[in-house]
Amino acid sequence: MELKTELSIVMPCLNEEETLAICISKAQHFLSLNNVYGEIIIADNGSTDNSIAIAKKLNATVVHIKEKGYGNALKGGFNEAKGTYIIMADADDSYDFESLMPFLEKLRDGYDLVMGNRFKGGIKKGAMPFLHRYLGNPVLSFIGRLFFKIKIGDFHCGLRGFSKEAYNKMQLKTTGMEFASEMIVKSKLNNLSITEVPTILHKDGRTRPPHLNTWPDGWRHLRFLTLYSPKWLFLYPSISLMIIGILTSIILIIKPISIGTITLDIHTLLYTASMILIGFQFFVFYALTKVFAVENELLPKSNRYQNLFKHITLEKGLIFGFILVFIGVILSVKGFADWNGNNFGNLNPSNTLRIIIPAVITILLGIQVILFSLFFSILGLKK
Repeated sequence: MELKTELSIVMPCLNEEETLAICISKAQHFLSLNNVYGEIIIADNGSTDNSIAIAKKLNATVVHIKEKGYGNALKGGFNEAKGTYIIMADADDSYDFESLMPFLEKLRDGYDLVMGNRFKGGIKKGAMPFLHRYLGNPVLSFIGRLFFKIKIGDFHCGLRGFSKEAYNKMQLKTTGMEFASEMIVKSKLNNLSITEVPTILHKDGRTRPPHLNTWPDGWRHLRFLTLYSPKWLFLYPSISLMIIGILTSIILIIKPISIGTITLDIHTLLYTASMILIGFQFFVFYALTKVFAVENELLPKSNRYQNLFKHITLEKGLIFGFILVFIGVILSVKGFADWNGNNFGNLNPSNTLRIIIPAVITILLGIQVILFSLFFSILGLKK
């Protein structure tokens, strides 16, 4: 009876002839030493050196991926993997393929994703650039923990393991270096179990420059984290702007605010009222981004997403929007009446603009609410 493959070790490869042989040999030694029935897959992304010949000579399985990118290479390797579990790591000899047992043990214990943590395991001298170690990784990992409530200390460790079943649930889409962040975020969003183990990072054994570009790839990770958490990018700024704008506007409509020798009057009112409109625009982008991300399978559907269409309906939006427009028209009529009462002569701007500014803002806000409700209802038609 043919044995079932328990573990697939996947290495992305793009011109790694200097270190590929030692990585494959270490992985083979790990499998034989621990009696693990597994396979070694080299996900080649267009190597022009001797990498492919080296892999074949050492009896590793070579998978050719035409689409360029770190994420594309790994997905191509994962899709060909036959193992119940998959462990991935770069083929630059920065991770020890003979030390994979802690990952496999956690996977056997039932965890869906097992992350390496280089900050707990140790970073050898020269293994990680200064900016990556003290700025990039800590900052991006902190943002990931804050945005998604994931208790992981090292978001970008290249050594990680997961079950094939969990990988299929993740539905990973990105193609570049941000693929590493997407895997963790999608695991959390799909309620997969995540843990981490200490991992030692060694200085890589290659002489060529690394494929990782500090600033462009760092930006790709940051952009991914913010776009996948529209609450932090749009919703929370929206709530803050609208609350501050409404409260300060109400106070300024009643009377000017004096702070020492400084007086805040109608000019400040114009800005605080504008904050309400800007805040609502942030909310519009939150709702539309959420719908776009879910309907394009970038984010999984959740009960909160379903409730979004229950709370935000065309009828409610039209009623609320027309009420705001009506209030704005009433205020405009009040302002016109005051002008008429002064025989259309000069008015005191401090008094008049306390009526006109709220009138204009409520009309604009009402129209925006109506248009947003119409567009949002179109997005939700298939529901």
